[in-house]
Amino acid sequence: MSGAAEKLAGGCLCGAVRFSATPEKREIAACHCSICRKYGGGPWLGVECGGTVEVEDPSKLGVYRTSDWAERCHCKTCGTHLFYRLVGQGVEYYVVSAGTFDDLSGFEFTQEIFIDDKPAHYTFANETSKMTGAEVFAAFAASQGDGNG
Repeated sequence: MSGAAEKLAGGCLCGAVRFSATPEKREIAACHCSICRKYGGGPWLGVECGGTVEVEDPSKLGVYRTSDWAERCHCKTCGTHLFYRLVGQGVEYYVVSAGTFDDLSGFEFTQEIFIDDKPAHYTFANETSKMTGAEVFAAFAASQGDGNG
């Protein structure tokens, strides 16, 4: 390992929501699933932060449950899409919107998920690893041990 993970600060457009999080890696991934595209108007760029997200005033968060296992959180004032988090999985897990961090120095765009849901009208120039929706769900199940998650 190249050193300890660094806690980073971030927030929404209007400043009502401030948070800190510790990214698992200095990597940004794009999600092309239909939920992310409808919620944000295009592919969603996120940073995996495990269970390390701390929001200064959670009462400023709006929460929208998009499935039995996940919800999206946004600022109630300005609507900035802040993060996605798992619910009911027995694990705390957040993916934070990349653009909400105050400083993304040293981050790289490395992965695209739900590539099988990506519409044909856009393409990223970067070389990235790509996973289908089925591959994403299989990888998550494997990470949870016996596949019961």
